[in-house]
Amino acid sequence: MLKWIALILIALLSGALFGLGLVISGMIDPAKVQGFLNLFGDWDPSLALVMGGGLAVFAPGYWLWRRQGRSHCVLGSALPTVPAPRIDKRLLTGSALFGIGWGLAGICPGPALGLGASLQWQAGLFIAAMLAGFWLVGRFNKQS
Repeated sequence: MLKWIALILIALLSGALFGLGLVISGMIDPAKVQGFLNLFGDWDPSLALVMGGGLAVFAPGYWLWRRQGRSHCVLGSALPTVPAPRIDKRLLTGSALFGIGWGLAGICPGPALGLGASLQWQAGLFIAAMLAGFWLVGRFNKQS
């Protein structure tokens, strides 16, 4: 029981820290995201620094953990394995849809939840559309 409480607390703190990082970095601001995606206009490279900072913190620890031959997290659950890369029509279609939606709305799923706390109707509409998309994919995957 204590292990589950620890897992829940770690997940809660990790999620809160991630959300705080999204807010501080401006990733919940659709205009800032669209400025980052606008490579041929008034490009805003600041989100690349945010992503790079996240990788700079995560990658060395993950590399060291794997180098030591560890395959489990500190609390005992197995680290996920990375599947062999498989580029197929499904991956390309999903990536294109995600990219188009991100470019048009300036919001992706993680920051959308943070933006939802603002109670703006646009955020609610995006979250509803995102959930509908998740449901549709689940139905599609069951049929195939």
